Amino acid sequence: MVLSLTKNSLDYNTPKPSDRLPEKLFGTDGIRGKVGELLTPNLALQVGLAAGSVWQEFKTAQGVVIIGQDSRNSSDMLSMAITSGLTSLGLEVWNIGLCPTPCVAYLTKTTEAIGGIMISASHNPPEDNGIKFFGSEGTKLDKLLTSAIENTLRKNIDGDINYQDGKCGKILQHHHLVQNYAHFLKTSLPPNLDFSGMRIVLDLAWGASVELAPSIFQALGAEVIALHPRGDGDRINVNCGSTHLNKLQEAVQKYQGDLGFAFDGDADRVMAVDAQGRIICGDYILYLWGKYLKERDLLPDNLLVSTVMANLGFELAWKKLGGKFLRTAVGDQYVQTAMWETGAMLGGEQSGHILCHHHHFSGDGIQTALQLTSLIRQQGDCLVSLVNDSFIQYPQVLKNIRVENREKRLNWQDCTPLQNAITKAEEAMGNEGRVLVRPSGTEPLMRVMVEAQNENLVNYWTDYLVKIVEENFVD
Repeated sequence: MVLSLTKNSLDYNTPKPSDRLPEKLFGTDGIRGKVGELLTPNLALQVGLAAGSVWQEFKTAQGVVIIGQDSRNSSDMLSMAITSGLTSLGLEVWNIGLCPTPCVAYLTKTTEAIGGIMISASHNPPEDNGIKFFGSEGTKLDKLLTSAIENTLRKNIDGDINYQDGKCGKILQHHHLVQNYAHFLKTSLPPNLDFSGMRIVLDLAWGASVELAPSIFQALGAEVIALHPRGDGDRINVNCGSTHLNKLQEAVQKYQGDLGFAFDGDADRVMAVDAQGRIICGDYILYLWGKYLKERDLLPDNLLVSTVMANLGFELAWKKLGGKFLRTAVGDQYVQTAMWETGAMLGGEQSGHILCHHHHFSGDGIQTALQLTSLIRQQGDCLVSLVNDSFIQYPQVLKNIRVENREKRLNWQDCTPLQNAITKAEEAMGNEGRVLVRPSGTEPLMRVMVEAQNENLVNYWTDYLVKIVEENFVD
């Protein structure tokens, strides 16, 4: 059989790769989008070429790039395409396989690699994927480097790919290095600590934590009940994990667990559930961990860094303890930047993305779960009583409205009806509440959050604002 192409069989109206790029490629957490639409093998190849050339320019030397991935079906494809771009420039790639995002960050720093890449869309559904970048220090790339990568990609994406003859780099399979990260997690805990006698339920979300999290908790003596316990690219994050906690709540109560943890698809964040089935979000984790560090003089200026999403009840309770509280925009990179600038050692997001500079410079769901469990064991208490003695959350409602039009989302502040509605809600609630409307940096969503002491006010103004968003943003 001979396959031939004729003039009529070719689609001359197919857009060039550059025509398919959004106005802004990098979001709040790297590049993320639907596979086959934004994320294609060609784009991934070009991203590898662009990132490799920028790293070489700034490092002025050849080097190693660490690549890890979550369990999505598309992760192999994207990893191989990016690797092709990197190795064509003479860079050596160490593929560490299935692993949490913070594992890539840790190994990038400790192996003295020039950079790290994680293929994951975090908590997004299976059809999405993403590309996260880390610098040689194990931190997410700053705006200077991400802008340089994006500019380089846009400049060259429609051109021919020029390979350096005889200078191609190698691809080495170094999956065993994930155990170095596991050892790091264990040694970050107090010596001789064990979790024997504790029953802990783990929701692994069919994702990147399926191998590491249960084995570490079991090695420390805990009885582990694992939900969604293997990598499954068709089901990652589907009605499970840190954004769907009902199954974890049910399991903790069914199996009479001491507590439970739910990770997202790449395990850089975690949410907890206590023995009563109550959701323990990042606000409570920051409060409890912060109080523990403060009592041991391990929290400079008694400062916690969180975002505009943090509950007002949390902030007021922390200040009542004599602590200081700083809010940033939503996104762990903003929290990280504020921590560097202020010298804060602990910060994070309500969604369970926690950063502790005592141990790591990357948000780490497994480490956060281990540290919270360690705190409970050392204090000889249970999570239920610790939460009862902490603070009461103000009523807060967050609703997501799907908005496919990216340009509308990014330019939401230009929508006069929405701005007028926000002003109206804020004036009506006065000092008794607050409003936050923003586009998601990782999903095609507009988020509406209302918080107030009065629950009726919260519900009324949430419904009002959601209606305005739907009328003006949903086609």
